[in-house]
Amino acid sequence: MSFKLDRVHVWSGEVMDQAGGVAAKLAMLAQAGTNLEYIYTRRQPDKPGTGVLYVAPISGPLQSRAAQSAGLHESTHPIVLRVEGDNQAALGHRLTHEWARAGLSLHGMMLSVVNGKFVGYVSFDNATDANRAAAILGISVTAEPGYGHAHRYRQRHAQPDRDHPSCPLAAGASAP
Repeated sequence: MSFKLDRVHVWSGEVMDQAGGVAAKLAMLAQAGTNLEYIYTRRQPDKPGTGVLYVAPISGPLQSRAAQSAGLHESTHPIVLRVEGDNQAALGHRLTHEWARAGLSLHGMMLSVVNGKFVGYVSFDNATDANRAAAILGISVTAEPGYGHAHRYRQRHAQPDRDHPSCPLAAGASAP
């Protein structure tokens, strides 16, 4: 089975936990022409009345300014990977079982199936764990240079661009 994997560069910020709290933030992004592929929200149990909004992709100066105006910032935690491919029975179990055997703990996971294809977002606490998870799928997680959007990962044995800030192998992480 083959998988397609992208690193998702997420922007996040606090939202009011009330009707329209998320919609107000998304309105500013919509006005800038942002075509979001990833929207995730959660409440903050330690801060009642608030939540956190995560979105991606944000690309270009107009969208970046809109995101900043909405109180969002580029987030380095968690590391989010988008994984997609052909669906098979028990796929979720096989993925999580292999990652568990490797000692990886998920920060979060969401997988869905539409018309026989699955797409999901899996988040990890650090780039090292994300790299190891991708290696288990048989994919090297060397990000191509770019800014502010999901980066396609090169095939195994590609040379990493460790100097680029979006590379998950930057800052001392080792290759899988």
